Amino acid sequence: MKQVLFVPLLLLLPLLAFSADTKVYIVYFGEHSGEKALHEIEEDHHSYLFSVKKTEEEARASLLYSYKNIFNGFAASLTPEEAAKLSEKEEVVLVIESQPDKYSLQTTRSWEFSGVEETKAWSFVKNKGDNLLLKSKYGKDVIIGILDSGVWPESKSFSDEAMGPIPESWKGICQTGDNFTTKHCNRKIIGARYYLKGYQKFYGTLNRTLDYQSPRDKDGHGSHTASTAAGRVVPKVSALGGFAYGTASGGAPLARLAIYKVCWPIPKKGKEEGNTCTEIDMLAAMDDAVADGVHVISLSIGTQKPVAYDQDALAIGALHAAKKNIVVSCSAGNSGPSPATLSNPAPWVITVGASSLDRSFIAPVILGNGMKVEGQTVTPYKLKRKMYPLVHAAQVLDHSFDPKNSTAMQCLPGSLSPQKARGKIVFCLRGNGTRIGKGLEVKRVGAAGYILGNSPANGAELAVDCHVLPATAVTSEDAIKISKYINSTKNPTAYIVRAVTKLYSKPAPYMAAFTSRGPNVISPDILKPDITAPGLNILAAWTEGNSPTKLESDTRVVKYNILSGTSMSCPHVAGVAALLRAAHPSWSNAAIRSAIMTSAGLLNNEGRLITDASQITLADPFQYGSGHFRPELAADPGLVYDATHKDYLLFLCASGLKVVDPVYKCPKNPPATYNLNYPSLAIPNLNGTKIVKRTVTNVGGSKGVYFVRVNPPIGYSVKVFPPVLVFSHVGQQKSFTITVKANKKKAEKSGDYSFGWYTWTDGFHIVRSPMAVSSA
Repeated sequence: MKQVLFVPLLLLLPLLAFSADTKVYIVYFGEHSGEKALHEIEEDHHSYLFSVKKTEEEARASLLYSYKNIFNGFAASLTPEEAAKLSEKEEVVLVIESQPDKYSLQTTRSWEFSGVEETKAWSFVKNKGDNLLLKSKYGKDVIIGILDSGVWPESKSFSDEAMGPIPESWKGICQTGDNFTTKHCNRKIIGARYYLKGYQKFYGTLNRTLDYQSPRDKDGHGSHTASTAAGRVVPKVSALGGFAYGTASGGAPLARLAIYKVCWPIPKKGKEEGNTCTEIDMLAAMDDAVADGVHVISLSIGTQKPVAYDQDALAIGALHAAKKNIVVSCSAGNSGPSPATLSNPAPWVITVGASSLDRSFIAPVILGNGMKVEGQTVTPYKLKRKMYPLVHAAQVLDHSFDPKNSTAMQCLPGSLSPQKARGKIVFCLRGNGTRIGKGLEVKRVGAAGYILGNSPANGAELAVDCHVLPATAVTSEDAIKISKYINSTKNPTAYIVRAVTKLYSKPAPYMAAFTSRGPNVISPDILKPDITAPGLNILAAWTEGNSPTKLESDTRVVKYNILSGTSMSCPHVAGVAALLRAAHPSWSNAAIRSAIMTSAGLLNNEGRLITDASQITLADPFQYGSGHFRPELAADPGLVYDATHKDYLLFLCASGLKVVDPVYKCPKNPPATYNLNYPSLAIPNLNGTKIVKRTVTNVGGSKGVYFVRVNPPIGYSVKVFPPVLVFSHVGQQKSFTITVKANKKKAEKSGDYSFGWYTWTDGFHIVRSPMAVSSA
């Protein structure tokens, strides 16, 4: 009897657009066989609906999406009883109840900092032979699919000047709509679509004053991520006020872009609160993207909490993409610094954390006692040259707010008194509410300026903002200094110096506090995230339909903006994946992921190990995965850990799930999940000894002799056999085992992880893999 999974999701948010009796479900049949025409598949979907609906008309009206290009399934409005009946049918593999707000959206310097440097023809300096950009011809003709909030096609980052014809392999369309015609697609933006059915089912008809009913981007996030991955080279770019001035470029400037708009504004919330992306819309977009012919998919979208694969539309869609050898790059999420928070944990995607650049925007605070505290901002406004009264937010609260409340220092909307705050600099703390929202509240009450102090959780991470008044942000350590100064005198004063851009800041990179962390709670045997890339204070293209802060009261318009998040790091890896696909067209998506991971770095620009946001405490693989990406080294990794679609099916079998291919039969004893041929190693709850198998493929030259070097996790012994691998030709594979044994006397206490590394090297290539082990 075939295993059938029915997944009731009980924690539903209110459904605003339809009867309480019906909900939205994804009914999934598994892999597309290709034997039927598309219209026949859609008719099959109608017939399944008709089997549980009263009339054919009702059945057709209930269908939202028919997924038929690559995978077989549909999204429809069903009662729980109707969904249960469908789940009992032999052909149905999975029924998922869809939820609103389950998914949400999560550079002049970053590519230079990452080592991807242009040739002289592109105004970059290179001091050694051909680089990855040259080898890949700048990603020429690789197609990157961006699932996000759309695109602002007029941006110079999306110019098609001097680009050749659209690749013949492209099968997509340019969908028209509000302020978007076929002329807005070009040889750079070769396709554009938008998906609204899921959004409108949950939230009602789109308010077209809030967003365009078209692929056009009114939010800014989509344009930012698209240009980070594949924006053209644009000189003399800066953020509002001239910050981060320089030449902007995406990672693969000659790659093509296919835009899939799946994220929309949340009704009754400000745009600064973020967007929502429904899974049925995203699944439709991924179905189209795979059929359209993209080579890389960039998904700066995730969940607030980890989601099991059988409830994760992104994981299901990404597995179909991986079967077509498409590289899928996903955000780890912005729920740090808490552990076990990362989203997109599937082993067939690249999960990307966020770290810093070596660029800062220095805006010091001068205190009345002469102390100078270094802050950061990209606020263009400046104060008159004089000292201003300085107050804690709790000292200027409106009478209706309790100064002893835990949020008293957080400058939440409506919390401050104009009579008390006018003309002063207000010191606020991070916590509840948005950073720019706090600044808006300070401006509302007529204050002169605003200092935002980090909480201890944010440490020394300073995410800069284009505030609506003179402002700066300070580290948690400096926030304590400012607070002590305010409490030390009857008349505290301060002055905020206008910011300037500073390059070569140290230390860099360090991990952003917001980046989500492992361990992987969905598949504990898979170490996630995979990699970290620049995600803090990234400059990229922006929409001219929205302000740089997204605040409704902010009327400023910019062409480029600075944002922070794993949303920004994800397209960095997508851009590198495009370069690698162009440079090595025969490599599999798993080989590309492996090359990026095993070539990653562990040191900052001070030659020390990468730290967390405190810039003191060492970071670990649950924050950065294999390390900070190094694209140049990924182009020649020496060895790769490859995996096939069948390997992933076996992984799902061993996980107790079968959600993709109903024709494939799980063996009685599939390989253990920890034996998936992954470039990293995680062993949770080790009791005694575990032996893990891995296989590497030689891509580094015709011959090679690799020796292993092991740095075991504290409390464990690690032996690799054989310790030497000899290769005689490119493409040759060699297998080895890793034996990990717990030392009961030295191992960490139960559940705590220790980290280590094993590395293969031939004297030139360094193929490094992280290990994370915990004891039972």
